[in-house]
Amino acid sequence: MPLPKLPSRMGTVVNATETPAAKPAPENKPAAQAAQPAARRTQKTPAAPATAKRVAEKQSATGPKLAVVSSNGNRKKRLPENQRKLFVLDTNVLLHDSNCIFKFEEHDIFLPMLVLEELDHQKKGMSEVARNARQVSRYLDGLVSEQGKLDKGVLLDKLGNVDALGTLHFQTTALSSELPISLPIGKADNVILSVVHALQTRHPKREVTLVSKDINMRLKALSLGLRAEDYYNDRVIDDSDLLYEGVMPLPDNFWTKHGKDVESWQQGGVTYYRIKGPLCSQFMVNEFVYFEGELPLYAQVKEVNGKSAVLATIRDYSHGKNNVWGVTARNREQNFALNLLMNPECDFVSLLGQAGTGKTLLALAAGLTQTLETKRYTEIIITRATVPVGDDIGFLPGTEEEKMLPWMGALEDNLEVLHLGSGNADNNLDWSKNPTMELIRSRIKVKSMNFMRGRTFLNKFLIIDEAQNLTPKQMKTLVTRAGPGTKIICLGNIAQIDTPYLTEGSSGLTYVVDRFKGWPHSGHITLQRGERSRLADYASEAL
Repeated sequence: MPLPKLPSRMGTVVNATETPAAKPAPENKPAAQAAQPAARRTQKTPAAPATAKRVAEKQSATGPKLAVVSSNGNRKKRLPENQRKLFVLDTNVLLHDSNCIFKFEEHDIFLPMLVLEELDHQKKGMSEVARNARQVSRYLDGLVSEQGKLDKGVLLDKLGNVDALGTLHFQTTALSSELPISLPIGKADNVILSVVHALQTRHPKREVTLVSKDINMRLKALSLGLRAEDYYNDRVIDDSDLLYEGVMPLPDNFWTKHGKDVESWQQGGVTYYRIKGPLCSQFMVNEFVYFEGELPLYAQVKEVNGKSAVLATIRDYSHGKNNVWGVTARNREQNFALNLLMNPECDFVSLLGQAGTGKTLLALAAGLTQTLETKRYTEIIITRATVPVGDDIGFLPGTEEEKMLPWMGALEDNLEVLHLGSGNADNNLDWSKNPTMELIRSRIKVKSMNFMRGRTFLNKFLIIDEAQNLTPKQMKTLVTRAGPGTKIICLGNIAQIDTPYLTEGSSGLTYVVDRFKGWPHSGHITLQRGERSRLADYASEAL
């Protein structure tokens, strides 16, 4: 039996005398630029393998004169203390991301004693915040284990996180400083601000920065003349306008530059084109392209190889003969979305769009067709984040499905449209009691997200509605429930986020759209035009 190949990338340690000296970071570099590069990469910190742990132990014993080859292959060097920035973390940063202490690259981290005390108060419970508090405590325990004194700090790469080349410092002595403005004594935020001011006074040559998710905390710090910034690591993108849309319009000179050596063939009723040109390198696999000139083209990118790409024509779902459960596409983006929803090779589909663009209707129509007609899936499962827009109405009686029904008003509305639009309904009868509706309801299950962990769905059509209210970790928990033959559909509008501490750049929906782009078995479409009613369209623009 042949042995498995060694990994191509592995964190290793080499002597600094054998490697070219790394350029030291400029001392006056803005503080925000230190955290943002690591944040925008949104790097993961999985459990380190045994080899990385031995490397970290060797590096910790040897001292700060070693260069490190990080997981991405770049050589890094531990900077001198006067060239490293010192970031003071607020408690809410640790509760927001339990891996945050490993994501400040070559810079140092300082944890005030009050932060550890607040962390201890938050560790009880089953919520995401409590889980993060317990995870941070485990990381801290692993870092300080077998450490004699903490007055000189602890190397952050001790657990195998080779990209974290800084030092973790705990508050071991009383730090008191007179603030420029008198603040109430005893409030946690004011105590942390006092610690930051004392550190800035004690280390005048170092750049001391407070990192907090609390806007008011950052405003108070700036008012006191202290550096403060938000935690950028959870942001997938800086601007929601830069989010991948899944659609690319072709320029007017497309055929002029790319139509010289076109190869075309047909297979399975689909026409394929192999084109060559500079635009091909910008294509993503499963991205839709269109050209509406003299030679119109509506196609999907199937393969990208340098400056060559293979395009495949799509099915026209705007025609009545290709209707999906009586639904036809009303615009270009809806046609693209139905091509993804009806494609058995596409396991993950994400649909973004404002209210009234048809996200839920298209997903339900595709699910019913492939469940009741083609028998591709056994049933439809619908779930969503139960985040109220107004005041919470309290606990709801009944079973799991009965508790979820008030959150599933969109499901009932769309089922009524699909049933009445088929032309089989009798207006004199209650549509909800129709035998056809009873059959449809028997194949649709409404599930709560609270009981998803540990489950595996086989041959299901899983719809995650209002996915913009999910965190990246919650989204990962749901998507990893998929078993063989399961298709997952994520629907949402990142402009309507109701979850506290989530933004357009840090939403779980934004996270999966960015991470799944280019995968051959996934697709994404941003629906642009509302099709609900002229009143809804005008309200979306005017209000």
